[in-house]
Amino acid sequence: MCASDDRLVPGKPLLPGTTVISDGGDFALGFFSPSNSTPERLYLGIWYNNIPRFTVVWVANRATPAIASSAPSLVLTNSSDLLLTDVNGHVLWKTNTATAASSSVAVLMNTGNLILRSPSNMVLWQSFDYPTDTFIPGMKIWMSHKTHEGNRLVSWNGPDDPSPGAFSFGWATGPFIQAFIWNSSLPEWRSTVWTGFTVSSQHFQANTSFMVYMAYVNTVDEMSVIFTVSDGAPPIRSVMSYSGKVESSVWNRNSSEWAILVVSPDVQCSRYGYCGLSGYCDYTDATPTCKCFDGFEPVDKEEWSNGCKRKEALQCSDGFLALPGMKVPDNFVPIGRRTLKECATECSGNCSCVAYTYSNFNGSTRNGDDTRCLVWIGDHQLVDTQKMMGVLPYNTAGSRTKANTMKITLPILASVTVITSIILIWICRFRGRKRNVENHKKLTHRGLTTSEELQGENTARDFELPFLKFQDILVATNNFSNTFMVGQGGFGKVYKVTLEGGQDVAVKRLSRDSDQGMQEFRNEVVLIAKQQHRNLVRLLGCCVEGGEKLLIYEYLPNKSLDAVIFRRAINSTLDWTIRFNIIKGVARGLLYLHHDSRLTIVHRDLKASNVLLDAEMRPKIADFGMARIFGDNQENENTRRVVGTYGYMAPEYAMEGIFSVKSDVYSFGVLLLEVVSGIKISSVDCILNYPNLIVYAWSLWKEGKARNLVDKRIVKNCLLHEASLCIHMGLLCVQENPDDRPLMSSVVFNLENGCTTLPEPNHPAYFVQRNTDIEQMREDVMNSKNSVTLTVIEGR
Repeated sequence: MCASDDRLVPGKPLLPGTTVISDGGDFALGFFSPSNSTPERLYLGIWYNNIPRFTVVWVANRATPAIASSAPSLVLTNSSDLLLTDVNGHVLWKTNTATAASSSVAVLMNTGNLILRSPSNMVLWQSFDYPTDTFIPGMKIWMSHKTHEGNRLVSWNGPDDPSPGAFSFGWATGPFIQAFIWNSSLPEWRSTVWTGFTVSSQHFQANTSFMVYMAYVNTVDEMSVIFTVSDGAPPIRSVMSYSGKVESSVWNRNSSEWAILVVSPDVQCSRYGYCGLSGYCDYTDATPTCKCFDGFEPVDKEEWSNGCKRKEALQCSDGFLALPGMKVPDNFVPIGRRTLKECATECSGNCSCVAYTYSNFNGSTRNGDDTRCLVWIGDHQLVDTQKMMGVLPYNTAGSRTKANTMKITLPILASVTVITSIILIWICRFRGRKRNVENHKKLTHRGLTTSEELQGENTARDFELPFLKFQDILVATNNFSNTFMVGQGGFGKVYKVTLEGGQDVAVKRLSRDSDQGMQEFRNEVVLIAKQQHRNLVRLLGCCVEGGEKLLIYEYLPNKSLDAVIFRRAINSTLDWTIRFNIIKGVARGLLYLHHDSRLTIVHRDLKASNVLLDAEMRPKIADFGMARIFGDNQENENTRRVVGTYGYMAPEYAMEGIFSVKSDVYSFGVLLLEVVSGIKISSVDCILNYPNLIVYAWSLWKEGKARNLVDKRIVKNCLLHEASLCIHMGLLCVQENPDDRPLMSSVVFNLENGCTTLPEPNHPAYFVQRNTDIEQMREDVMNSKNSVTLTVIEGR
């Protein structure tokens, strides 16, 4: 018998002309021959099975092709190895698992991953650990911190030659991790500097129908990158091409072609060192071109590889020139555990130091290394720099001398780095009297200044939001008639307004004389005006007229999550796929606020009514009136005025006024359990004899009946392994000790990748006292000098 289904077993070889097809039909494993190969060479590979254009994603015997006449075969041996041999017994390729497990099986997954699995379902070997030239969803590019070993994408030698080519892509070792494309051993392209975050993520909206989610994970053992795509996305791949570029592309079903999304390097001057020493590639020009740093001039205007030279000799007393928005040069020297001021002093005290940069981390660093300061010793070290965004007018530090002899200050620009030498301030423009404008500018400045290291208003750039006339809104709402009201928040009413052209917007009229209303106005403008993320509600504009304060948002037709999830008539139509996407969307939004935004933002009032749903039922976190910005190294904050919604509030916040990103994690855990069960946190109708949903969920978990929590209306069509993962994650998020709760980076990663190895949750934090009792207890704690712990009420 020959292979024909999705697996190989001992005694069932794979021969030329036969294939193994993944269970979903997306991928095939078999032998293929490149066109025009003489004699006919055969390679064992995996390719897309469901697209008309033959596209290989993995090759086993790249360096040792078989000859068609030699009748090669792939077998699964009794020692649990995959073995590729020819008719003469020559070994062309082997897995070398070093595990003697009988009854093993090799399965081609619908992800394109060939897995060698033991009878106990242990993965003995998988092709995803050994990529060739192609990176597809679920695959991982990694590097060990200890051994400096890892995997790479290695190009084909040509369009029809799968043998290993000259170009490769992977991580490079050193004091900081960077990704490189190499031409043999020479760098061809370099990424921005990885600054030590444990987990970071990027979301790429390829078009309106799908998203790409990229996760960068840095653990004690290794650094890795993995990407996944949203459900229903077409085939997507990244290829280390034989031309020396990493090309990311998506399959276009209309044209039956691969459509390029991203290419690196994308232009000539972004190649490594193309602009020479002390030169940089300016991406802000319509056509990226090479330029020299201020105070430098080209050595040869016809040949940029010769770089730039100083117009005047550098003196030790010269000051620094700030160059924001730059990808930092290579060949830096890290200086550990320095403040911004100490980093500047370190460089200014060394006459050979020509540049420094300071990174303000927004997450934890590996092994406690708090390295923030990078310096460059000697002009010959300033190589491979790029200007990634507009440069603000520079300021100087130290001696005031001519610009052409100054040293250089470079803020690190990376996908996960907050720039500390520049503060960008968003302000709202509106029509009204001049004093209103000035007052609002002062208001915005006060709202954003959170670190002593952020220097002065002369580094601020004013950005503008669209605006509407107050009179136009007054007319459109018939003097704020209840007929146009669509909702009401804690500090204002929300109205639906239709603009000229038919666009619907939501206008929130904040309480006129409320201090909290003014706080919400400031928070909304400062915090979300330009926090562009698909899972955050978009602020479109604002208006101030006398004592009136209005905020204009995108209008979301499906209103709030609580209006959908807790109404039984609608609830039954909210299937598991929609619920799971809502859960993941809210998680991504929180991850952005906590980790990926330019500011660290704690929402403080996450609940079902503050999650809005667009026309496609995609979630957007709203209502930032209670939100707080955290400083660079700040982990938590204490307040005497607790605001929020009981049931969603973490116990350390409700009782002691202490809040942090882990407070939001707790609220997310409550929300997650609500979405899975369809039961409101405070409801007791469906959970008789239990005081609240958390008690009910924990009791079911302890009894091994967690799946009974799933909403009965969807359980028949629910993917129970996904629902179980959500329940498990929800209980981890509502644990009593904030340190035990996961970060949102971990939550998103596990939800996106279907992790099944989560730790056991400890008992949750829940309490059943009435709100008045809780408020009294909290007040007692705040007024007491003695520490008080929250009593956890067990079970029924």
